This record gives sequence, structure tokens and C-alpha cells, in this order.
Amino acid sequence: MVVQSILIGLIAAFGAFDCQLGTLYAFRPIVLCPLVGLVLGDLQTGLAVGASLELLFMGSISIGAYVPPNETVGGVLACAFAISLGESTEAAIALAMPIAVLTLSLKNIMRVIDPFFVDMADKFAAQGNVKGIYAIHFLLGNALGCVLYFILCSTAFYLGVDAVKGLLDMIPQFAIDGFGIAANILPAMGFAMLGRLVLTKQVMPYFFLGFLITSYAGIPVLGVAILAIIIAIEKFDLLKMGGAAESALAAEGDDDDDF
Repeated sequence: MVVQSILIGLIAAFGAFDCQLGTLYAFRPIVLCPLVGLVLGDLQTGLAVGASLELLFMGSISIGAYVPPNETVGGVLACAFAISLGESTEAAIALAMPIAVLTLSLKNIMRVIDPFFVDMADKFAAQGNVKGIYAIHFLLGNALGCVLYFILCSTAFYLGVDAVKGLLDMIPQFAIDGFGIAANILPAMGFAMLGRLVLTKQVMPYFFLGFLITSYAGIPVLGVAILAIIIAIEKFDLLKMGGAAESALAAEGDDDDDF
């Protein structure tokens, strides 16, 4: 139990460190929950919970002054509790958002110490101390977040399993059934949100092409994805063959003209 708690804390810390890696979106539930599943010996549930929670938090993005609930800690702990208690994906969805909102509140409390470090960065800048500025950037950007996420997730998982089980037992069955219905609706909502962003006149033919291939040709999703990659390579000339092909055609045309 202790080792699993530490590993879950490290997974959450890895999610907090994502921005230092160039924002690879490794902090999302669809990446972290399968890792939790591996640690707890149930990869299949980790994948299922991660996909469901990713759709739940798909619209949770920071726009302007709005700070969304913390999907990293919410996803990791919800998945960990669901797997350890033998609960379903619906239970993970029921737990994820309250945990994410509580984590956001804790992070906002931690923000009160940020101005102190910002003042230190200003002093380092006035002194021309570049290394000091880098240190403050790393400290505020990731170090504090990694420590906070590690402590929250490892401690909550180690101490909170029984408490969470009692909480789930208190939730009426109709509420759990409602979360199950919501979990089935979420994929449609998620794809609709993505569709509003990416579906254009240029993309629509390929969208319907993929639908027709899966519906009538029986090709699995992996085959459609490989076909899409081939189309993208050809359409955007990713192999840089356009110039060589045009030169070859031009040379052939010259020979024909001479003939």
C-alpha cells in the first residue's frame, strides 16, 4: 500500500512537471490514468477511466481569468480510488470533479506565497543574476506543483480509501446510474465540441470518408487511422517529393518536345 501510494504520488508529480517538458499534455487523465492502472494492476480499467475523465475535463481549459478544476489530481485520485475499491467508471466520474475542485482551492491558497518569489526574481533581474531567475522560474513553474501533487495524491490515497468507500456507499444508486448515463453521453459531447473546432469545408469530405469506411467496409479504427496518415503525407507533401516530381515531369516534357 505504501509503495503504491508513493508511485501514485510520482505519477501526479509527473503530470505537474509537464509544462517544463514543453506542454506535452501529459497532465491529462487519458495519459495519467493508464499509468495509475499499471501501478494498481488493472490497466484496462485505467484506460476506460482515463478516456471517460478526458471527455469530462475536455472543456476545462483556462480562458482569461477563469481557472478550471485540477484535472490532474482529480483524474489520478478518482482512477486510483475506483480501481482500489473495485468500483466502476461511473464511480470515478462521481469522484473526479469534487476532488478537482478541492485541489483548485488548495492551489489558490498556495498562491499567496507566489509574490514573495516574484519579488526575489525582480531582485535577481536587477542584479543580472540569470541563474537566479531560472531557479525562481523552475520553482514556481514546477517544483512547488510537483511537491504539492505528490503529497496530495500519495497521502490521500494512503489515508482516504476507507473514507471514500464510505462516501460511495452513501451515494444513492440512482445517482450512480445517472453518472453512468452521463458517461455514455460524454463521448458524443466531446466529439461535438471537437467538431465545432476542426470541421471545415476542407475537412468534411475526409470526415464522411472515414465514416463510410468504418460503416460499410468494416475496416477497424486503426486501419482508418493509418489510411488518414497516408492521405496526410500525400496531401501535405511531408516526404518533400513535390519538387522532385515536378522536376522529373519537366525533364520528361523536354524530351518529348525534342522528339
